[in-house]
Amino acid sequence: GTYWYHSHTHLQEQSGVYGSIVVEPRGGEPVRADREQVLVLSDWTNFNPHEVMRMLMRGSDYFGLMRRNAQSVLGAWQRGNLKDYFQREWDRMMPMDVSDVGYHAFLINGQRQTLIEGRPGERVRLRIINASAASYFYLHSSAGPLTIVAADGPPVQPVQVERLFMAIAETYDVIITIPPSGQYELRATTQDGSGHASAFFGSGALKPASDPPRPNLYQMNEMLRLALEEQKDDPRASLNLPRPGSPYRVLKAVHDTTLPAQLPRRKITMHLTGDMNRYIWGFDGKTIAQEPYVRIKKGEVIELELVNDTMMHHPIHLHGHFFRLLMGNGARSPLKHTVDVPPMSRRIIEFEANEEKDWMFHCHILYHMMSGMARVFRYEDEVGANASLRPHTTSHDSPRSLAAAPADHSLHHAAGLGEHSHDMAYVWGAASLQSHMSEGLLTWMNPKNDLLLAWEVGWEGVDNPQYEIDALYQRYFNLNFQAFAGYRLTNDPDAKDRGLIGFNYRLPLMTWANLSLDTEGDARLTLSKRLQLTPRLGVWGEVFYDTGTEWEWTAGADYTLTRHTSLTLSYH
Repeated sequence: GTYWYHSHTHLQEQSGVYGSIVVEPRGGEPVRADREQVLVLSDWTNFNPHEVMRMLMRGSDYFGLMRRNAQSVLGAWQRGNLKDYFQREWDRMMPMDVSDVGYHAFLINGQRQTLIEGRPGERVRLRIINASAASYFYLHSSAGPLTIVAADGPPVQPVQVERLFMAIAETYDVIITIPPSGQYELRATTQDGSGHASAFFGSGALKPASDPPRPNLYQMNEMLRLALEEQKDDPRASLNLPRPGSPYRVLKAVHDTTLPAQLPRRKITMHLTGDMNRYIWGFDGKTIAQEPYVRIKKGEVIELELVNDTMMHHPIHLHGHFFRLLMGNGARSPLKHTVDVPPMSRRIIEFEANEEKDWMFHCHILYHMMSGMARVFRYEDEVGANASLRPHTTSHDSPRSLAAAPADHSLHHAAGLGEHSHDMAYVWGAASLQSHMSEGLLTWMNPKNDLLLAWEVGWEGVDNPQYEIDALYQRYFNLNFQAFAGYRLTNDPDAKDRGLIGFNYRLPLMTWANLSLDTEGDARLTLSKRLQLTPRLGVWGEVFYDTGTEWEWTAGADYTLTRHTSLTLSYH
């Protein structure tokens, strides 16, 4: 079958530390071809991968500009979805997206374009590997349907699809026939429509493949349509969409894959959770550093229900095992090592625990895994031994009910997991220089904690520049609430240095309320709102009441020029 390898050290995979593995079966492949070729799909960034992670954690909008899908009021109006835009803001929902990272190139075997060898009439087996760090692909051939004959290595009953939706880490073997005349294209288009890579076969006049329609990120129910189609009786319902889903319901193993009935069975439910605002991803609301292990016993069958509570696809991968993907195909359920879990959907897989020791289980979006969306399946004593077994989650447990269970340090201690034993932390800053003032913010952050240094310096209408500097610790509780405490330094003759404490709370329409109290007995309430008019032009306003200075307000606009610079206009 078709497999691949890659580095699991830090973010090396993004830099190209991966390759293909082909295992030839004794007696040859069950579906014969005249020749074969490996096609490795990948995404490439000119940025250092750690810079990519830093940009994701700080919430930079630059990747949206790179992908040409940054959301704005103008974009919503042009799409006819202005009501949806402001409904989302009223509901305090972050803008939706189908991918996180903007890439500089998409490649097949390291090139934007490659050639598939073959003579007219030959059948070619294409061993396609999605080795991307963060990109799903749609594959389409201008020569007609693709015939799938293997998935994640093991063979499947041949089935044709017009457009193949391929999750990260998946492999598919497909059969094409070299046409008698004309050059045809196999195009791999990214899920977000931001780019593609091509493989050409045949000779003569070019007949290009087509891209699927780009997603409408303003329409709140579009991402849920796929989940509804998968509930229909027709197994090909989701494949007939302009943007089809994974072909799981039509994948059938060539042999019976039923697991031994005499083995004990146990159900585990895991919720896929995330917070795009902080770029925290995990299972059951916890990162691998917070909850490293899922304990299983050799000799049992694990039925694993994966419930996606997020608005993004997640390619979930299990090391060292093949699992049965339960999508209505009974005894012919296919064997896979990676499964795509669409937004607000669920997948059920099952596998026999027939290995030993520790095996990684994680989202194969590299930046999701490194920000916490991983676990280790740890083998304990075999079934029937006297050792106790504490399940991670059973059908009788709520996904988070085990948080109150007694501490088990052998289960929860993350030492020995390398970079996964602690949450990632990054430093970033921003500063502006204007005609009347300067302000800035320096931040150290990990998923739940911030160290902040904020400053404002003004020189208009005063003899000497006046400054206010806040040094704060901030604790992140959820998308809408953070609390902070720290110290304020100032040279304002009407104020003193002081300690302060307060919180931020997100109101409807994505309006932030900030309330702080200081050791001098003063209070300050601030309301602030930002509105993105175009992908590059944003406006903002702020009004605050201070018990010392009473009412003040400020408003402004900024226009993004590059990744690091923008033009700013403000009035106070």
